[in-house]
Amino acid sequence: METKENKMLTGTIWKQILVFFFPILIGTFFQQLYNTIDALIVGRFCGKIALSAVGGSSAQIISFVVGFFTGLTGGASVLISQFYGGKDTRRLRDALHTAYGFATLGGIVLSILCFFLTPGILSLMNTPEDLMSSSVLYMRVYFVGLIFVFIYNMGSSVLRAIGDSKRPLYFLIVCSLVNIVLDLFFVLVFRMGVWGVGLATLVAQGVSAFLVTWWLMKKQEDVQLRISEIRIQRKVLGSILRIGIPNGIQSSMYCISNIIVQTALNLFGVDTMAAWTAYGKIDVLFWMVNASFGIAASTFVGQNYGAGLYHRMRKGARVCMFMALFSAVFFTVLMMSAGPFLLGIFVEDAQVVEIGMVMIRTIAPAYFLFVFIEIFSGVLRAQGKTVVSTTISILGICVYRIAWVNILGTKAELQKLILCYPISWLICAVAIGIYYLAEQKKLEINHIHNVHDKKAHG
Repeated sequence: METKENKMLTGTIWKQILVFFFPILIGTFFQQLYNTIDALIVGRFCGKIALSAVGGSSAQIISFVVGFFTGLTGGASVLISQFYGGKDTRRLRDALHTAYGFATLGGIVLSILCFFLTPGILSLMNTPEDLMSSSVLYMRVYFVGLIFVFIYNMGSSVLRAIGDSKRPLYFLIVCSLVNIVLDLFFVLVFRMGVWGVGLATLVAQGVSAFLVTWWLMKKQEDVQLRISEIRIQRKVLGSILRIGIPNGIQSSMYCISNIIVQTALNLFGVDTMAAWTAYGKIDVLFWMVNASFGIAASTFVGQNYGAGLYHRMRKGARVCMFMALFSAVFFTVLMMSAGPFLLGIFVEDAQVVEIGMVMIRTIAPAYFLFVFIEIFSGVLRAQGKTVVSTTISILGICVYRIAWVNILGTKAELQKLILCYPISWLICAVAIGIYYLAEQKKLEINHIHNVHDKKAHG
């Protein structure tokens, strides 16, 4: 391994976290632009039915599929960050090529399955009949390019695991610009509607997959992708899945619960679906920041954990928590005060905007609760401890929301229905906080014992 200084292990903690955090945040913003620009353009130029088709049930299903695989990439990211921090070149190389092979195979298989299952899933979600054909078309175009999504997400997670959060940002800026230009071209010039925004997204995702693969094939710091070495090693894949599957399940639990709530919301009609879509495009600003802090915490802790720097690891987790809580309060104030203006960017219908404000007033004040879930989960994931946090998410997020929706029934008021979000966050935050504190205490005790053993045999 090269001897270049790894500042994740030696630099000022808050500075290194922010240096890593901001490219992730900006990159996440540009990645989100794929769907947001689609929604903005079809909402403005094609109407609320097209907006609901792009951002309603279809967005929830896409988020579930992509979210589950992105969770799986967390297994590769944890291993690579630990191997990189511990300077284990051979295992780092094996993890890289196995991860890339898994992303390629998974992208092909799921692309085929999702293409054919799309109509049935949309029907199960009570998607209104006037949205069905447009939603099926958009989702199928998106799923054709699923292999590109998987390859990009795996490649970018590898780069972030070794401390490079800038390169994925550069690639996303290029691809987002491609997406915006093609959106405008296909919708305004060729009048292709939902089909046009789906095609623009597919092409942009293909560009992102090519760029991240091309960069990894160049000479990197201690890691280089070679196409001839891409193969799935069972032992390495097992290690990736041991961490990644619980992480993927945890990610998908949020999506599943959102699908369940979306299914109930669909019964309220097109206005409510459009409001939920518009609210989601604003609400995502908080989630981008929060998730970026989670990735920063996981990468920082993973590298320091691999290097055995436990005191630095714990301090980094506290710094991430403080900054994430500050951002959550900021977004709560922003959403509550500027909600009508922000919703009006996506839709001009006054009734839709009013429904969106009900959603904001119910959910936004509880943003700070999810910070604890995100940061604690990221730190535990970096240490390879994912099973318990996944179980907490299954019970506190998915099972609770299913029960909530079923108890209220189909005639529930909108505000009561979406109260399941802040309440489930409270339950999970308390539970995962208790588990986190217990695990860190165990780690501290084990570390003290190991130090004593080394001195005794010194």
